[in-house]
Amino acid sequence: MRETDTRTGNGHAVVIGGGIAGLAAAHRLLTAHPGRRVTVIEASGRLGGKLHAAEIAGVRVDLGAESMLARRPEAVALAREVGLADRLQPPATATAAIWTRGALRPMPKGHVMGVPGDASALAGVLSEEGLRRIERDRELPPTEVGDDVAVGEYVAARLGREVVDRLVEPLLGGVYAGDAYRISMRSAVPQLFEAARAHTSLTEGVRDIQARAAKKQQTGPVFMGIDGGVGLLPLAVADSVRARGAEILTDTPVTELRRTADGWHVVTGSEVHEADAVVLALPAPAAAKLLDAASPAAAAELRTVEYASMALTTLVYRRSEIDLPEGSGFLVPPVDGHTIKASTFASRKWGWIDRQDPGLLVLRTSVGRYGETAVLERDDAELVDVSRHDLREATGLTAAPVATRVTRWDDGLPQYPVGHHARVARVRAHVADLPGLVVCGAAYDGVGIPACVASANAAVDQLAGDLAGVQELTRAPVQSLHGGGGE
Repeated sequence: MRETDTRTGNGHAVVIGGGIAGLAAAHRLLTAHPGRRVTVIEASGRLGGKLHAAEIAGVRVDLGAESMLARRPEAVALAREVGLADRLQPPATATAAIWTRGALRPMPKGHVMGVPGDASALAGVLSEEGLRRIERDRELPPTEVGDDVAVGEYVAARLGREVVDRLVEPLLGGVYAGDAYRISMRSAVPQLFEAARAHTSLTEGVRDIQARAAKKQQTGPVFMGIDGGVGLLPLAVADSVRARGAEILTDTPVTELRRTADGWHVVTGSEVHEADAVVLALPAPAAAKLLDAASPAAAAELRTVEYASMALTTLVYRRSEIDLPEGSGFLVPPVDGHTIKASTFASRKWGWIDRQDPGLLVLRTSVGRYGETAVLERDDAELVDVSRHDLREATGLTAAPVATRVTRWDDGLPQYPVGHHARVARVRAHVADLPGLVVCGAAYDGVGIPACVASANAAVDQLAGDLAGVQELTRAPVQSLHGGGGE
């Protein structure tokens, strides 16, 4: 390996994967090391991965992720750098509800991912018995969290299962499409994990988190969207990297990744791309396949990463025919047995959607959690029917939509079970034995857009010998939040 190639920015870097992590990595390569030649290779015909916007009934909407956490700088900063500053918009309303115990109830405040600092914060959402159970937290002996613990398991032991089932599960499950009783607290809610290690009482720990947050006096919106859809972000990044000289290849699957004396051979069909550096920005199974030869140990670890599938149903109604409750939408605890897990009143939540056609109103519902395969085996028409059924039960909506679209994200969300941080550390240790190769993406340090961008930035910096970014992500993964009624 020519050391000057990876550390000074000369030579050729190949980014494998054209999702937001791969495109962000290409952007970082070109801005941090302007002399480097960069090629992005994407197997599918579309860039952006889970970020995708399109039209339905003449209205442009997001068909994947619809917002990004603005309290982290990475995603918003990238949007500004690629010319989207004027399109950044916060939600028009952030007032969401939760459909629980037979009614739509206001989403409570004063909690950290559903965990309250005081029982009164969950009044109305929990039963009186559930509220009394929270009060017992301060009387319980310490609960050891060890090196990691499942969020649901720990919170249920301290505050009771009702807190988990009625609030933590829909909030956390909405981010990961997972099971709160399996999800790692250290990786998914790192601030809660640190509080659990530092405090005897969980509610006391939450109050400490809230007090420290208040001292920071953060202002501005928690979430941000993009006029025209978050799906515009990867397209703008792609335009920016092309303008800086990068080549982007789509419909080009990488079939082999081969180590050479001077670097890497990236094989795409009959073509071989010689590279001094490779950024592997792929889902874990695809990354494992390419690493089989170069690092069987890393490949084996990556094959243990499980994924959840989900589907989004977009429904468009004539505004004159419907009368929805106020707010941006609602979350649904799985404990009540409903099919949908959330609904977003998209035209209410995003002013840019509402302005396109004031006579129409766009809603989204989502279905699918980890281990739920039967619901996703239904055809599109059935998913529309179950969405309409649950919307009618929750809101009284009986009108027929004028247009519908089902978007399926098969194996869309990596799962972060207990021990995820240790697995990621092992993967990176194995990959570190391969000079000029780094990994990034949603399978490592967080599933949200800021997490993917942060992962990409850290990976590129690692190529140049700067490990600070990777070390910081290892210490504190990027926590993803749920906006309430939005995915």
